[in-house]
Amino acid sequence: MKSNPAIQAAIDLTAGAAGGTACVLTGQPFDTMKVKMQTFPDLYRGLTDCCLKTYSQVGFRGFYKGTSPALIANIAENSVLFMCYGFCQQVVRKVAGLDKQAKLSDLQNAAAGSFASAFAALVLCPTELVKCRLQTMYEMETSGKIAKSQNTVWSVIKSILRKDGPLGFYHGLSSTLLREVPGYFFFFGGYELSRSFFASGRSKDELGPVPLMLSGGVGGICLWLAVYPVDCIKSRIQVLSMSGKQAGFIRTFISVVKNEGITALYSGLKPTMIRAFPANGALFLAYEYSRKLMMNQLEAY
Repeated sequence: MKSNPAIQAAIDLTAGAAGGTACVLTGQPFDTMKVKMQTFPDLYRGLTDCCLKTYSQVGFRGFYKGTSPALIANIAENSVLFMCYGFCQQVVRKVAGLDKQAKLSDLQNAAAGSFASAFAALVLCPTELVKCRLQTMYEMETSGKIAKSQNTVWSVIKSILRKDGPLGFYHGLSSTLLREVPGYFFFFGGYELSRSFFASGRSKDELGPVPLMLSGGVGGICLWLAVYPVDCIKSRIQVLSMSGKQAGFIRTFISVVKNEGITALYSGLKPTMIRAFPANGALFLAYEYSRKLMMNQLEAY
């Protein structure tokens, strides 16, 4: 049966929320290490050093700093991303002159995912800003860049509103868009190409959980390899603006390369690569299975 576009959008949004939740719960400690190493590469010799220091400084809970905004960020981002992904697939079909039910090629799906990510960035930027600041609060306080304060989600939100107003939540929006739009082309492209490889002639919808998770992991690896330096600059802008430094993408990029070298743009790459497989595998597994379950329920109804 043909589903109502509004119902289809609601299913995509709910499945995206399930995927975002699975992604955060699986990968949050590695994300914390990534942001710390990106923003303060001189404080940590590597992933192991960062893990040991974080544990000794703030205990096990330090690995889960920013989990609340990370959950909000990922649920919001993936809900909007997958809902808009469905709409953008229809736009791609229209541009390509295809029937509304026609299967898209892997490249066309990648293009649809890239378009959808621009909308997702608008809801992701504010919540990711709060997450990054919470994750690096200890380093900002001990380095003297900010005064000691309450280390809570609400205190960070109040600080942003007091200093910069509502628009302050969009520090790093341009770099978020620079990361999301090309990054999600590779993300969905890598995922769909991997699914095609595992399907080998069968329908991609028949794939089991292991090929789905592997395909999601490949998509995550493709995304981060393509846009990691952009993400590093975004983290710097969002965290350092906490101390009043207002620098744009180009100025921050030039400053990092000039003062720290090109390798500083890849600080924290190791935890990101380790995180990419389980986190994105869990994301797509939760998305595909929850979506399939809801679609089956709709057809049965």
